[in-house]
Parts: sequence; C-alpha cells; structure tokens
Amino acid sequence: MTRKRPNFLLFITDQHRADHLGCYGNAEVRTPHIDALAAQGCRFDHFHVATPICQPNRASLMTGRLPSVHGLQMNGRELSLGERTFVETLRASGYQTALVGKCHLQNITTIPPLWPSAAQRRPQDALQPFPGRYGQEVWKRWEDDPTFELDLPYYGFEQARLTIGHADEQHGHWRRWLREQTPDADQLIGPDNAIPTPGLQLAKLRQAWRTRVPEELYPTAYIATQTCEQLARLAREDQPFFVQCSFPDPHHPFTPPGRYWDMFRPQDVSLPASFNAELTNPPPPVPWLREQRRANPAFRPGYGSFACSEQEVREALALNHGSLAHIDDSIGRVMAQLRALGLDDNTVVMFTSDHGDLLGERGLMFKGGLHYPALTRVPFIWRDGAQASANAASSALTQTIDIAATVLERAGLPAANGMQGSSLLPVIRGDATEVRTQLLIEEESQRSDFGMDRRVRMRTLRDHQHRLTVYDGQPWGELYDLGADPLELRNLWDETASLPLRRELMERLARAMLSAVDDSPYPGAAA
Repeated sequence: MTRKRPNFLLFITDQHRADHLGCYGNAEVRTPHIDALAAQGCRFDHFHVATPICQPNRASLMTGRLPSVHGLQMNGRELSLGERTFVETLRASGYQTALVGKCHLQNITTIPPLWPSAAQRRPQDALQPFPGRYGQEVWKRWEDDPTFELDLPYYGFEQARLTIGHADEQHGHWRRWLREQTPDADQLIGPDNAIPTPGLQLAKLRQAWRTRVPEELYPTAYIATQTCEQLARLAREDQPFFVQCSFPDPHHPFTPPGRYWDMFRPQDVSLPASFNAELTNPPPPVPWLREQRRANPAFRPGYGSFACSEQEVREALALNHGSLAHIDDSIGRVMAQLRALGLDDNTVVMFTSDHGDLLGERGLMFKGGLHYPALTRVPFIWRDGAQASANAASSALTQTIDIAATVLERAGLPAANGMQGSSLLPVIRGDATEVRTQLLIEEESQRSDFGMDRRVRMRTLRDHQHRLTVYDGQPWGELYDLGADPLELRNLWDETASLPLRRELMERLARAMLSAVDDSPYPGAAA
C-alpha cells in the first residue's frame, strides 16, 4: 500500500567532518553506500553545525533552535523536557517514532562539572528545571540496575534501543545485549583487554586499541541490526514513521573491529593540506596547544583539542577511515532492508553528523574552542524516494537547525513558533538557491582552555566570503577572507587594512545575535 505521508530515516554519525566522504571529494575513504544516497538526492556542500559540540548540537537538531535558545549550551547540561522536538510534533500527528543508537540529549556521566568552581557557585540557579526525569542516559544507572529503562516517549521517540558512550566501551541496551550473546563480554571490551598493537602511538595516549569485540557484535553492527528490526516492525503498520539510526563512531577512541582495523594503512593516508602550513597571525589557542604538548612529553589528551605528531594523525586518519567503512557497510544493510520491505519509494533518507574533528588540521586533533571548517562543516544529504531533487548539490549556507523545519514541511506539518531553522525544500526542489546570507555558530564550554582566565565562550559569523570569530573577554579574534584564503591560514584580525571589514562583520554579528533571541512562547495577553 502506498503511504500518502512520507517515512523518514535519519542516519547520524559522531565527530565526522564533511570532507571524509567520497561524495564530498575524498578519494581515500570507502563510503559507496553513503555516496549512493548523495548520487540519488541532494548533497549540501556548505552545511555547518549550530555548535561544534555533541550534546548542544544534537539538541539543536531535535529542536531546530540554537543552543543559546534551547538552553543546552554545553556538554553537561540536559535538554529541558519542556522543549518541543520535531520528533514529538511528528508523533503527535500520527507518526511512529524510533531511536536506535546514540542519543545524548541528557548527561551520560556523573563526573563533577569543571565549571563553576566551589568559590564561583551560587546557592541557586535562576532557571528551575522543567518537571520530569533527567539523567536517564547516565551509563552507570544502566550498569547498576539491569531493569533501568528510558521513560517513553523520550523527546518524542516511542521506541528506543540506546548505546551510551564511545569506542567498544559503550553501555545501554547494547552492553546488555552483548552479555546475552557471549559469556565473556566484559573480557572483550576496553584497552586493557585489547589485542596488542606494539608501536601504535595512539595506544600510548589511550586513544586507540584493537578491540576483541567481533565485527558482528560491535555497536555499529548492533545499531544496524536493531534499525533493520525496527523497519520490519514498522512495515507491518499503517502509520508513517520516523527512525533515527545514530552511530557513535568514528568519534575517538578509535576501535574499528575486525577487518576494519587495518583496512587502511597510516602510511597511505594523506595529511591535511594545513598540517605543516605556515600560519600568519594564528589565534593564540594554536601556539598554546603546540607549546602545551612540547613542554609535557607525558601529555595525554582528553576530549579537547591537542597538538599531535604526524604519526599520531596518520594513525587516527587510518582508523577513522576504517570506522567509516564499517558505518557505510552498516548503512548498506539498512538500505537493503528498506528496499526489501518495499519502503524505499516513500522514505526520505537523510545523512548528517553532529560535528567534525580537526584530525591533523594545523597539526591538531579532536575538537573544542576553535571554529575551523574541519569542526563546523558536516555532511548533509537528503534523498527522497518519492520526489527527485532538482539539484545534485547545493552551495546554500545551511545548518543543523534546518533539518527539523525541512522534515516537518515534507511531512505537511507547520514548524513551531521559536524554531529558528529554515526549510531546505525550496533549495531541494530548485525554487531557491539560498535560504540565508550568513550563519551564526555558537560555542560554550565548561573548560578554561588555552591558558585563558575564563571558560571558552565564542561566536562565529560565516558567509560565503568571510569568517569572523570572537572570544568572550579576549582582545584577539579571527577574520579570514575565504575567497583568497580557503584554508584559513592568514588571520586578518590585526591587519590595519582589514579594520573596516572587521567593524562591518562585528556589526553583522551583533545583529545576527539579536535576530536569534527567542520568540517563544507567544504572549497570552496585551498586558
């Protein structure tokens, strides 16, 4: 039976920059199934995050709102249960909804926050939490209580099969399932149980290990299998569906299983063009990170940006590519199931990521406190089984907050007041070439990185020609001419000739921030 309303299948990866896909011009990765989606749909070449941090940007995807508006501005906060997600809007209109894999709309650990310090902390917060149960994704709750489950619907998802964490050390439904499959599950997991890899530099940093978890039991494979099972269940129903298939890889630590571990060799991958490039007036974080590494030979990275050696970045790229190949094969399995169930012709398939990774840009790795395109530019592919795209690729300035509005319009539903993204359907259908002239990118952190006297707070204005980035409380900033300097190697911030441009972009940034002030809720009376 042909469904009048379209189904939706959203694939999400974690920490995956746009240029690490074949369809985005990378000849070294192996991503034929994702590339096929792009070939059959529309690829957005200038798609950026709302913030290059996991939790906040996932919340922006779900709400269509910037972090400064939905309130989850940094890792360690939780999305208010009072925020309306587009998935909840779909569910309320009759859609069946399911989540498989990573969610991360609530905290996953109980590690004490880095900010505020005890001396900074005030006795009360001005904002009281919306009623409901928080901390539902904390991995230890799932570990300590074998019956622990999410309260459903969870941010609009009626069904959920959750993975919590990264690498082969994930928890949630996957860890429980793994223990059902093999009695030695806990002896397969983690760096202390890994297959020895003498000479691996990333292993010394505890950022890569060769897992003993077999390919077919690894979280990526589990997520694909569970998604296929959800599709089979939904195919028997009359209602349309929205399924989110969310992979925690290729985020570090790198643990691609089985054949994916050595599918790519470090000596064969190409370093980013900026790895050894000469930088003109780089922002202080870049030399600070390099000096941090030079001065501390025993340095071990956490989740923030750090300076890396050539061997470390070669190893990371090879393992990143292996993880992506595993994800791509898993997406191929899900797409085969979609076709086998006869759902393909009426399903919109999307692919995106929550943020990127430096992976060697300027001799740095990971993320945090920088807005280079390796971190802010992610893939977005829209492939509609029922409506062909007018353009194979778009150069429109687009953003994570646009996904919600686009899905809702395609489903025939209005966006909620307060949603800040724009529907991309006019671009996909060929009725428009742009939906905006500039992007506002935000970032807030608990950490006081780069030797600064305060936690990182920054804002970026980006258009097709320039990027301007300002840091709270700092006299320095970043300004690049993207036409003349696409790799962003020459920072124009302090150049006298660029001061008029800097003033103009600062005013535009101020106006963009004013436009981003929340419109919700509507007033209930004149006074």
